[in-house]
Amino acid sequence: MNRDSQDTSAEAASANAAVHVDQYDGSDMEHSKLLYPQSPTPTVTPSGQMRKVKSFTDTHRIRDVNAASGAASARSLRPYDQVTTYPEGSDAGTNQYAPSVRSLASIGMGCTDGRKMVIRRVPTSPTELFHLVRPPTPPDEDTASHESDCGEEEEDAETVHLKPRRPFWANKIQFVLACVGYSVGLGNVWRFPYLCYKSGGGAFLIPYFIILLVCGVPMLFMELAIGQYTAHGPIGALSQICPLFKGAGLASVVISFLMSTYYAVIIAWAIYYFFTSFKSEVPWATCSNRWNTPYCWIPNHNITKPNGSQTPTEQFFEKKVLNMSEGIEYPGSMRWELAACLVCAWLLVYFALWKSIKSSAKVRYITTTLPFLLIIVFLGRSLTLEGADQGLRFFFKPDWELLKQSRPWVNAASQIFNSIGIAFGSMIMFASYNRFDNNFLHDTLAVSLVNAVTSLIVGIFTFATIGNIATEQNTSVKDVIADSPGLIFVVYPQAIAKMPAPQLWAVLFFFMFLCLGLNSQFAIVEVVVTSIQDGFPDMIRRRLVYHELLVLLVCGISLVFGLPHIIQSGIYLFQLMDYYAASLSITYLAFFEVVAIAWFYGVERLSRNIKQMTGQRPSLYFRFCWLIAAPALLLALWVASLVDYTPPSYRQYQYPAWAQALGWIIASLSLLCIPGYALIVIIRSPGKTIGEKLRNSIRPTFMCDCGVNGCDICCSESEPPDDKTTIS
Repeated sequence: MNRDSQDTSAEAASANAAVHVDQYDGSDMEHSKLLYPQSPTPTVTPSGQMRKVKSFTDTHRIRDVNAASGAASARSLRPYDQVTTYPEGSDAGTNQYAPSVRSLASIGMGCTDGRKMVIRRVPTSPTELFHLVRPPTPPDEDTASHESDCGEEEEDAETVHLKPRRPFWANKIQFVLACVGYSVGLGNVWRFPYLCYKSGGGAFLIPYFIILLVCGVPMLFMELAIGQYTAHGPIGALSQICPLFKGAGLASVVISFLMSTYYAVIIAWAIYYFFTSFKSEVPWATCSNRWNTPYCWIPNHNITKPNGSQTPTEQFFEKKVLNMSEGIEYPGSMRWELAACLVCAWLLVYFALWKSIKSSAKVRYITTTLPFLLIIVFLGRSLTLEGADQGLRFFFKPDWELLKQSRPWVNAASQIFNSIGIAFGSMIMFASYNRFDNNFLHDTLAVSLVNAVTSLIVGIFTFATIGNIATEQNTSVKDVIADSPGLIFVVYPQAIAKMPAPQLWAVLFFFMFLCLGLNSQFAIVEVVVTSIQDGFPDMIRRRLVYHELLVLLVCGISLVFGLPHIIQSGIYLFQLMDYYAASLSITYLAFFEVVAIAWFYGVERLSRNIKQMTGQRPSLYFRFCWLIAAPALLLALWVASLVDYTPPSYRQYQYPAWAQALGWIIASLSLLCIPGYALIVIIRSPGKTIGEKLRNSIRPTFMCDCGVNGCDICCSESEPPDDKTTIS
């Protein structure tokens, strides 16, 4: 076929399309098979339904919506591999191989199930129509960077860096490693031992596993479902599920941002210890250093620790690393060594995230797997220490009187949510990069099991080490050390100093701790970046242009907000932030999240969505926890935490009233997001009365893949489609 005949036939077909497209009744969809007679995937599905396709120049994807894997999305569909070659010299507009105008409309301009069709685009040039008749060879979909969403145009070469579409995980292992890396991060190695020791050891484990079964596993499954179904971060996902509670998604992003500022400080401490470990002698082993005071005391067997004395590891952390002042009201000077370590930490985070999940997923192959090997090694070493049994009894034997208090329960809930990432938006964000038909039930069980087992392993070697220290100091386990956030930087170095080749073990341990800290930080920062991209895509395109600049901006702002934590009074601000931002408000946020999804969006509707994706409905156990058990337990914990509220403290130091007020301001940054944004949504919702506005504000805003709200293909099976022919 020569070029003139192509242009002539294309112009004629284009002109006829505008005239005759309104006559389409879906009756000759069989003509669409002529485009791809050898394709392994038929154009018309076995159920007789036509799936949505994209623009003329994009890959056509057809899928049966009744398939067991669920087909409410075309994101995971395979492209056609072959295109029919027209006979040489034939006219594409008139020969037997050419589809009719009606079949062109059904293929290239919208979606249809044979009864309802939406025309989104009509050919406007001969080239467009010719590309429709002879589509270009589609790209390979199995690449990690392939992204396909409804109705999006092909990217120009100049705008490929803008990342307008959402990428997929290259394989399932990357997704599981991301979830496991976050759960087996600072939440397990730093936070779990600290909160467990603070809450009485064994008295902490009972509420920990109860809350894990009632709230942790069901809510993790729910968040993965929401993220995978909506393909958005926490703000975008909750705004589609229930616009009234979009503030819950915003609150999770605010908490993630606040946590990123001081979690990076922990990584900076680990970097400082890591480089210090290369010295010929570890500096926390003796009392002969210039920062040691007369109160420095080296533990000896059968000698009780004197009152007011400190071990070399305690003084190294407080006098050398932190150079602590007397309180938060005495800010002191900047710790420039820590400032350099903080900059180094953020550089590591930036270069791991600057290419989104394509770069961070590769880094996690090392930062997630290697720490497990080192954890097993340290577990074996700790169990051989003298007095380890004393620490293990404290860890596993509960004090039943403590269970009558709310503090172990609130701390256990805080630990579950921090370690698994519930209500922080991390798991919703990770799942949004999944393909639509991924079976995330297996992922939920795997992540929950790995998280629980790792917490136990870390707890065993932590309390075995504390038991050894208690034996050396001739004291009880609960009196070994004050329950401060720096617990891990005091206990582990003291045990390492007594091991053969302590420098080697110190380097390995703090490298492991650095990897775990980076895993947590990757997830937290990705939540912020993803939410900004979802919320302000046009502004990102116009102002920042490059995706790397957005990541750089987020890292730079977080670095600036982290600097107050590394002045001499920084540890007091660190404790204040962790208490109010990550502990006090997290149960409140988790309660409104489960209420928005389970009560307002509906358990039944969520179950249908899950069946579309996985082929089976969630179990009765999950539905019961979503609807009744989890909200009731979370509400009880939130009320109990307010009733038994005690101001934070750092060892014997009590925070002044203005510092406590500052803590509540920090907490309110996330707490007020939910009622504040709910009020804005109600005001902006259409309707003349408050009742109408409220009903519209809780209505899901889902748009089906073809772009029509509630179209026949994407609606529930229980909702029979309308037989009327609709063209818009």
